[in-house]
Amino acid sequence: MEGKETSTMNANAPVLTPQRVEAIFADCLFREGEDTSNHVVAEGIVRNVGFHPGRLEEHRQEIHDLLAELPDDFKVSGNGGMSFLNACMDRHGNQWTGMHLTQEQLFQLGIAIDEVACLLPREAWALLPGGMPYYVVKQ
Repeated sequence: MEGKETSTMNANAPVLTPQRVEAIFADCLFREGEDTSNHVVAEGIVRNVGFHPGRLEEHRQEIHDLLAELPDDFKVSGNGGMSFLNACMDRHGNQWTGMHLTQEQLFQLGIAIDEVACLLPREAWALLPGGMPYYVVKQ
């Protein structure tokens, strides 16, 4: 296989995986000793995080591509938003994660690059199914 590109070997590999989301999320966090005065805040359901703006920008396209794999109902061009609870499925109808924490990380990355918005303020979440927010992907 020397000299051949290996990217074709993974042509059928899923784009949206928990491992990719978690790795990008971790890489975008500040490392010990880094100056945190310039940061990008992303509010989550359980926790708020501050991301390193440079590494966040380096991952912008990857984050965009991950968000594109969510069901069309999440997208402005689709249904215009959907419950957080439905984000465990991808646009192909496959469950890509069973962890709400990983879903939250994906949305926080999207919020940080201004490609995701929460549709209602936290105070209104109790009125929604499961008390969970609705998000829209600005694609």
